[in-house]
Amino acid sequence: MTISRRKLIISGAAASAAAGGVFSTRFAGAAEEPALGAQPGAKPAASPVGDVVGKVTVGYQGWFACPGDGAPINGWWHWSRDMSRPPSPDNTTIASWPDMREYDATYPTAYQDLNGGGQATLFSSWDDQTVDTHFRWMAENNCDTAALQRFNPFGGEGATRDGMAEKVRAAAEKHGRKFYIMYDVTSWTQMQSQIKEDWTTKMSAYTSSGAYAVQNGKPVVCIWGFGFNDDGRPFEPAPCLDVVNWFKDQGCYVIGGVPTHWRTGQSDSRPGFLDVYHAFHMISPWMVGRISDVGGADHFYANVNGPDKADCDAHGIDYQPCVIPGDLQSGHRAHGDLMWRQFYNLTRLDVAGFYISMFDEYNEANQIAKTAETAAQVPAGSGIRALDEDGTSCSSDYYLRLTADGGRMLKGELALTPDRPTSPQP
Repeated sequence: MTISRRKLIISGAAASAAAGGVFSTRFAGAAEEPALGAQPGAKPAASPVGDVVGKVTVGYQGWFACPGDGAPINGWWHWSRDMSRPPSPDNTTIASWPDMREYDATYPTAYQDLNGGGQATLFSSWDDQTVDTHFRWMAENNCDTAALQRFNPFGGEGATRDGMAEKVRAAAEKHGRKFYIMYDVTSWTQMQSQIKEDWTTKMSAYTSSGAYAVQNGKPVVCIWGFGFNDDGRPFEPAPCLDVVNWFKDQGCYVIGGVPTHWRTGQSDSRPGFLDVYHAFHMISPWMVGRISDVGGADHFYANVNGPDKADCDAHGIDYQPCVIPGDLQSGHRAHGDLMWRQFYNLTRLDVAGFYISMFDEYNEANQIAKTAETAAQVPAGSGIRALDEDGTSCSSDYYLRLTADGGRMLKGELALTPDRPTSPQP
């Protein structure tokens, strides 16, 4: 089972940027600070606070399944390379191990027992209690909105995708969260016609829920993957623009999950897509794999985020950059310093909101959901790192709490500060 969000590492050394002009804070309360990469004459985008503007959105995969959980896909979906066999060190897609203590249903794997004792088990997203638990964590940590990932639903995993949408709606309604459909067009060869069919016949019905995200009076939908320069997304600009305009004609507020270098049309972006990008109501460039330390975050702030924001402002587009906790397995997190630097830099830019990449991405080690705290909670011999991998003890919910504080700073409820206010232990 291919995982679509590829780590296309951008080459070039990250460097600290020089100071520039000043951006005002958009959501009341925070003091003004000098901003790097400020663009003269930039105008604020038009959209007021809604369910995505002024809010923290988390990407929600909901794509894990296990044999015996009742899911139509009936396999180790996204836990194993070969879904017919349980995950093990030589048959795995796992880069981080979840903290399993709050799941009612657990499924034994072929990993060795945990270092601290006990069987190495995993959860299934198909279990209602799993989704309920995840949305409870979102509510407890002020994650406002969940973007439910929806890959090609016309293949073998379609029935499971459909079922996950129902589960997410129920959990969002119960816990007072918002959600919206985020289509990922990777490897979807008949995307241009089928995405319209899927919205019309299935997904548009979810907009009747009070939990479905609305922005500017319009139901929110996101399309992730237009313009990416790789074989999995070979679409030309014309069919992509047709799809964006079709959703706008349906009365939707349309977000584009776009390449990192969308504005310049180079590196991870195909050239010739600028009209497509400018057709979106909101732009959210991808960031996983692009930075690995605070210096990289500052480099992006000055050279990418600042100019991106100015371009969006000039075209009346809302700018929702990705914030990543960092690849835990590669030792990028610096016990929260990398993530906080992004929150600080992007708040200074007056961005429209944050998109957290991702909530439950245990496959790329960029998850904020509860994660094994120490080696005792990780399978023996697996080589999987826990949250204390750099010697700093972190609670399993640390990155949820850090996200909550980043959201408070975005909204002006916490003074703008470069110093991380969140303790790794509560």
